[in-house]
Amino acid sequence: MTVDTGDADARFRQWMRDNLVRAAEHFGVVVTGEPLHGWLDRSISAPVRRGGAEYWLRVVSEDKRWIGGDFWTGNLDANGFAGLSKPYVLDVFEWEQWRQQRAEITTRMPGSPCSPTDALRTGIDLSDQWWAELRRTTDTVAATPTQRVNSSQDKVTQRLVQRFGDAVDPTVPEWETVHGDVHWANLLRPRFGLLDWELWGRGPVGTDAATLLCYSLLVPDIAQRVREVYADVLDTDTGRFAQLYVVARLSRRIDGGEYPDLAQPLEQHTRALLDS
Repeated sequence: MTVDTGDADARFRQWMRDNLVRAAEHFGVVVTGEPLHGWLDRSISAPVRRGGAEYWLRVVSEDKRWIGGDFWTGNLDANGFAGLSKPYVLDVFEWEQWRQQRAEITTRMPGSPCSPTDALRTGIDLSDQWWAELRRTTDTVAATPTQRVNSSQDKVTQRLVQRFGDAVDPTVPEWETVHGDVHWANLLRPRFGLLDWELWGRGPVGTDAATLLCYSLLVPDIAQRVREVYADVLDTDTGRFAQLYVVARLSRRIDGGEYPDLAQPLEQHTRALLDS
């Protein structure tokens, strides 16, 4: 039997809009643009203004049993990265109403997302400076020590075994700090910027480069540029391991109905990795 969840989804989205209004009132800001809903509607965000200054307001809602993880404070913890083109959290407000809500008001980044979706589907023109800043940003993150965890060995093992069985050794060869969500909806242009630092922490070396490559496969020219920018990362045993791990993660989402057009190119990419 098919269950129609449309009404419940609509009510939840309206509830999230109400949460955004409550947060705006708390911070004394005015919402100036159409709110954007995040993945599975668990977050909502919008541009806001206070006086003559512009900011960004985001509210995330989560069941209280899940709020103890590193993700809950990821954006605030990322304030420790100085000199990067990223939002910085200015204030935080939490309240409980059925679920736990966390509102963060941040600096507002100039420009617009490179894509409305995580996966890139149309060509884009990005400057050499943009690509250089991307690489500088991920290198800076990789070199920053942290106790935060993006992916544990147990999680990596679970994903790889689920996707590849015993065809891939799931032991992570090397670790580094990763942003953990470098996709095209989180990247800004024409001036470089990287959004959504919720998930940053320790992960397999090459995770960020591998993630961006896999989300670029529908636009071969851009995928090739990613390969060139990160050749020293991707064309190594650790880089290939990271790509297989990202494939395993994305395959779960494809199996759940997301990115159906990415399934075939991702499968071709996987065969090339396993044959190399």
